[in-house]
Amino acid sequence: MRNLGLPELMVILVVAVLLFGGKKIPEVAKGLGEGIRNFKSALKGDETPPDEKKPA
Repeated sequence: MRNLGLPELMVILVVAVLLFGGKKIPEVAKGLGEGIRNFKSALKGDETPPDEKKPA
């Protein structure tokens, strides 16, 4: 599998903007980030649910 260069990333970005619109992309990225975080915590076997916010 070859690496993605700058031209390929620009095409992906343009397609994402066309599909989701400029205002929808942050929501999609947030959902993707939360999904990855939940997946990682499930692999670790954490006992605390990921919905609970830890105190800062």
